[in-house]
Amino acid sequence: MNDSANPRWQMPSFSHALVCFSGVMIILAIGFQVLHINSHSLLFLCVLWVCCNAAVLGADFVAIKGAMTSGLERGLSIIYIFILIGVLVAAFIESGTIASIVYYAFDLVHPMIFLPAGLLLCSFMSLATGTSWGTVGTVGLILLGIGSALQIPLPLIAGMVISGAIFGDKMSPVSDTTNLAATCAGADLYGHIRAMLYTTLPSYVICLLLFTWLGLEYGQGQVSAAEINQFKTGLSQIFAISPWTFIPLAVLLALSFRGIAPEPCMVASIVVAAVLAMVLQDRGFTDLMDSLQGGYVISTGQANIDALLNKGGIQSMMWTLSLSLLAFALGGLMHTFDFLTVLLRGLLNRIQAAATLMTTTIAACFVGNMTLGDSYLSIIMGCQVFKEKYQQQGLQSRLLSRCVEEGGTLTTSLVPWSPSAAFYFSILGVTAWEYAPFVLLALVNPVVSIVLAYLGFGILRRSANEVVSD
Repeated sequence: MNDSANPRWQMPSFSHALVCFSGVMIILAIGFQVLHINSHSLLFLCVLWVCCNAAVLGADFVAIKGAMTSGLERGLSIIYIFILIGVLVAAFIESGTIASIVYYAFDLVHPMIFLPAGLLLCSFMSLATGTSWGTVGTVGLILLGIGSALQIPLPLIAGMVISGAIFGDKMSPVSDTTNLAATCAGADLYGHIRAMLYTTLPSYVICLLLFTWLGLEYGQGQVSAAEINQFKTGLSQIFAISPWTFIPLAVLLALSFRGIAPEPCMVASIVVAAVLAMVLQDRGFTDLMDSLQGGYVISTGQANIDALLNKGGIQSMMWTLSLSLLAFALGGLMHTFDFLTVLLRGLLNRIQAAATLMTTTIAACFVGNMTLGDSYLSIIMGCQVFKEKYQQQGLQSRLLSRCVEEGGTLTTSLVPWSPSAAFYFSILGVTAWEYAPFVLLALVNPVVSIVLAYLGFGILRRSANEVVSD
């Protein structure tokens, strides 16, 4: 971020910031909705537009390139996750883990309870591991296979999976976004989590009821025993179905419960899955390595089995990775040259009521996801811009951290050009435009928070003897 000690460029005026922001929105809106241009090209145009605006401020090529590089540096850890999850998915398929779990699940899961049960399972997994991406890449992929065989629409399954995954990503004490929001707002971590319960708990109950109702509706459709048996037979002809294949997933969960970082957890699970693939599934080492790089490839003649198995590999993540690099570069530009920050600060003086401030914070973080392309930057920006205003109004820092999570962490999956949406598409094969109406937690929670705020519930104010943190 620029400051008075840095003479290399000027701070943008409110009108300039508005022009820059509006230009990004116009490029994306017309490109997507009218001209149907691909995401990569649109983000490239947005990067060029913001670069031109930065040059108007007096920034030279070195400064502009440095701003983009700073955005890429923030995304390095995500890039590692991208590659590892691509390998993990291929390893789980090669070991028969996904096939065995799907095979056995047909004897346990009824279509009517599939959606609420899947929501609870994804929520538990994400709460334990602190990662929505890891949840979608493992449990989510398995649920997609089961749900598609039960003839439940794929966008609905994807919405359920993502809703459960982002619940844990928001509420888990080992989640990076949960820790980031608490740290940036100056709030205690567990105080931050308790504050989120005011709005997240009723929102989650509403989502659970809605998914139960939707499950009852879609569960009325009859899936013949012959179709299920054909699906199971197809899997058993390709893989040795066995409870032993559950070991890679058990390793992933066990290490995650011990608080180990996601990367070593995934590596350990990949190694175990690779060994099982060679020992139990009789896969050759060379074929296995090719699969980890290019993904598992098979043609069975059964569309649902092919859709379940033809996934994974490092190369499967390259489309997502390249889109993410452009999004991170755009976010670095918007963040370094303060375009969005100046725009939001221009609105702060007009805000008086606490409920209006909370609503603005949630909306600003969602807009941040749309322009910065990254929930991390949205959380940081939201805390930087609004922290002083919350202090002036006597509001607790954990109220700020709660609002930036509701606007930042939850809604990033709804933005089609965000790294999260690109990742979910690469795993689930469903675009953000298709699954967004069914990511109920991301839609319900911000609304519940805003409604409760205007009703005066859950507004956490400082007591007279509380010291305002810096």
